[in-house]
Amino acid sequence: MRWPPPSDWPNVAFSRQVLAAPHRWHVQETGQGPMLLLLHGAGGSTHSFRAMLPILAETHHVVAIDLPGQGFTQLGARHRCGLDTMAKDIETLCQREGWHPAAIVGHSAGSALALQLSQTVLSPRGQPPHIVGINPALDMFDGIAGVLFPAIAKMLAAIPFSATIFSATSATPSRIQALIRGTGSILDPEGLELYRRLVADRDHVDATLLMMAQWSLEKLTRDLPELTAATLFITGDQDSAVPPKVARVAAERIRNAKLIEIAGKGHLVHEEIPQEIAETILDFLNG
Repeated sequence: MRWPPPSDWPNVAFSRQVLAAPHRWHVQETGQGPMLLLLHGAGGSTHSFRAMLPILAETHHVVAIDLPGQGFTQLGARHRCGLDTMAKDIETLCQREGWHPAAIVGHSAGSALALQLSQTVLSPRGQPPHIVGINPALDMFDGIAGVLFPAIAKMLAAIPFSATIFSATSATPSRIQALIRGTGSILDPEGLELYRRLVADRDHVDATLLMMAQWSLEKLTRDLPELTAATLFITGDQDSAVPPKVARVAAERIRNAKLIEIAGKGHLVHEEIPQEIAETILDFLNG
């Protein structure tokens, strides 16, 4: 999406652009206190934290970013959309801005980024930041889908105009409502319209396809038992995008992890009940 964000974009008053090679990042920053870094999932943007950000900023210095090429972050290198490269570029951004997060909050694929960053980015105390994963996507697709889905994403990312075609055919209110309901979540009209605007943007869809095509969790999942960051996973038990069992299995493999399941909510639980999720995060950080 073209810079700058429009005046009606959530929390636009806190938006600014930061050049940290190779990307031009969209950053939303507000509040004072220990720093929290918020990372959205594939296909999302800072809007995903629109209601949580002001709540967390009452007691913390909160920074939310758009991932490379998604939302209003301008992609600087098409080959740097995988887990390792994206984490390294976020680390460069943190160094550029002098950020030392006390905690990193990630949604879905953003949870994998958060865990990856916990191995290289240190809190002000010189320790790994606390990690909060909301419906963490920490497993590959089961069976044949594990082979076909990444292959399809790579094919679409390589075909000219595929992102344009997807945007044109999917950015209708009815289609967006069906896509969101397919995650097990129910959003209000504002939330649905924000996703429609994202899906309608060809560059945003293109970057999401690149991320899917380059994503690999093999090394991270192998290293889970070696991670030392205090970790909280929050899942919605109606999540049909990332089954809650993924978080359960991962929590059992991380030495200092706990799991909270929210009844009746789906993959976008933090958008469905932002006050409750923000309070859960703060309780964990203050515990």
